[in-house]
Amino acid sequence: MSFVLDQIRRIDAQLDHLQLSNLTASSKVSTSSSSEGQAIAQSTPSARTLALQVAVRGLSTSSSDSRALLRPDQIQSLLSIISSKSDASALANAADGSSSAYETELEWLIAYKATAQVYGICLNSILDTAVRLANDIWYWDEVLSSRRYTALYSLQTSPLRVWDWSSTVWEDVKARGGSFSLSGARQDAQETVTQSWKDFYGLVRQVVRERSVEQIHKQMVSPVTRIRNDIRARQKCLRKVRLLNANALGVLLGEGLANESVHGDGLASPGEEDVRQKWKGQVARNVGLMEAVLVKANDMETTADKFDAAIAELTDDDPLYAVESTEEGGEGDGVLARPQMVAERLSRVLAIALPHYHASTQQLLQRHGKPSRIIRYWLPITIGLLSSTTILRILINRKAELIQWVQDFGATVLDFWTNWVVEPTRKVIKTIRHDEGSEVSIMSKRSLEGDRDSLERMVVDFAIDNPGHANDSGAKLTEVEIEDIRTAVREGDLTPVLKAYEKDLTKPFMGTVRGNLIRALLIQIQKTKVDVEVAMGGIDSLLKSQELVFGFVGLTPGILVTYFTLSTLRASLTEKRGSKAARKQGVLMRQLRNIDRILVDAQPTEFGELYYRDQGLLLCEVHVLRQAAGRVMPTEILREFEVEVGELCDVRSGLERQKQVAERVRWAYGRWL
Repeated sequence: MSFVLDQIRRIDAQLDHLQLSNLTASSKVSTSSSSEGQAIAQSTPSARTLALQVAVRGLSTSSSDSRALLRPDQIQSLLSIISSKSDASALANAADGSSSAYETELEWLIAYKATAQVYGICLNSILDTAVRLANDIWYWDEVLSSRRYTALYSLQTSPLRVWDWSSTVWEDVKARGGSFSLSGARQDAQETVTQSWKDFYGLVRQVVRERSVEQIHKQMVSPVTRIRNDIRARQKCLRKVRLLNANALGVLLGEGLANESVHGDGLASPGEEDVRQKWKGQVARNVGLMEAVLVKANDMETTADKFDAAIAELTDDDPLYAVESTEEGGEGDGVLARPQMVAERLSRVLAIALPHYHASTQQLLQRHGKPSRIIRYWLPITIGLLSSTTILRILINRKAELIQWVQDFGATVLDFWTNWVVEPTRKVIKTIRHDEGSEVSIMSKRSLEGDRDSLERMVVDFAIDNPGHANDSGAKLTEVEIEDIRTAVREGDLTPVLKAYEKDLTKPFMGTVRGNLIRALLIQIQKTKVDVEVAMGGIDSLLKSQELVFGFVGLTPGILVTYFTLSTLRASLTEKRGSKAARKQGVLMRQLRNIDRILVDAQPTEFGELYYRDQGLLLCEVHVLRQAAGRVMPTEILREFEVEVGELCDVRSGLERQKQVAERVRWAYGRWL
């Protein structure tokens, strides 16, 4: 509805500009033509003037899209203020000509704004109808695109065909006098109820047999083919109605207020009296045009080629169109160009023409449009209702198992999350923060130092007890020699112990009994233990240096499982979203293709412009394109796009200019199309 709102807002703003100078002039006349006492009296507006001003504000276009167009009942309520002038008020205003002129201008302003509102409602109604018809035509194209869809449609509508066939048979039976009732059977004393039923069923079988014989030639064609022919007939009717509505839309745009506000001369010099009189005539004729268009928009007897002639035939005899011949202020101008007459016709359009248009549109859509949701989904709904008791019984009988399964599944998910994601992550964080409690270690911190000190003491004591193995003289060891032995032991040198071991090893038995073989062997075992711990300390240092790597290795399985699970869920959830986005872009491409086809196939008038029918079709496609773009494009890009499509809808720019704009839209916004 954005295109319609743009038109109505522009018209409403220009109407305010048109009446500003006229109301100012009326106010000046009121001040100059009244005495000082009358001026003081007029400083307080009358009740009717205040009511008219409230109605003007109520009919003004709102900045909100949802409140820009008023409801028909609201417009009728505000229009009633024009015809509510009492006779006493009319006589009082006749005595005070300046006040009457001011109120008359306010009444005209109400009529202008109400006409703009009704004009927007008519444009919006016809535009929505054309879009709905296009969607239904596209739906039938989808059904005809494959035999599988056609067979599915045949299954969906099979109850309707059975009902139609049964109704036809029943009407034929009643036409042949086969109506049966128990009351009639009781009145006939000679025939029993059983005999009456036999006669009735016999007549039904006869009608069915005759109708079967009449339909023999149709049996030569497959049921799918017959259904496809019926669908094509529906499509043909919808296309005809869509062309009529497109032509109606083009007439309203080309002959109505939208064209006058953009390209007409009605607003060229708003301060001139003749220009204001001409604009009053334009508004009055626009009311008659809207009524005629609404009457003929869904008239199946009117062809698209003769639509303009049918509208002209209706408007030629319209009294509102006679205003144009009395623009110079003749006697007829005072009778015809009155706001009360415009208000009455607007009320008739809102009360009769517009509801009749909506009713005829709904009737055509029900007869030839897309089937309702109940018809399309009656089979799964029926299956669901029939199997609901069985499903409910299964759920009740296995309620405890289902609850336990849900609880176990939830506990498994929580345990996995805690043990394989949360805890490894916590350990990695502690490692990064150098938390001593999180360090990886395969041996205690003081183990190597204690074993090394023990080995040192064992070797020193052995050397002190056996100085001959520590020095060549065999004298008692000094403190310097003892310190040298400690230093050598720290470096891994066990020379005193090894000398004694080698000596006693020559005579193992005697070395064991009288020598130091066992003691030397035990010291070497301690040395081996220290060497192993040194190696383990190197490995421990390596583990500590790579502790963060091991932490991430422990975290990786949980992260991977979580990632792939969430990715699968997200893919399943966003698959529909992606398909929706693809469908939106498909709508944009389809609408742009339709726009290009309309512009290429259109035959311009002698002025190089589109005919009303092509203009209406173009507006319908641009309307859908603009709505679809609003759901895909960013806000700042959408504003620029709306400027382009607005120029694309400007019929007065010429067909060649519109083709260039369409080409610019194609390459400038190809990323979103």
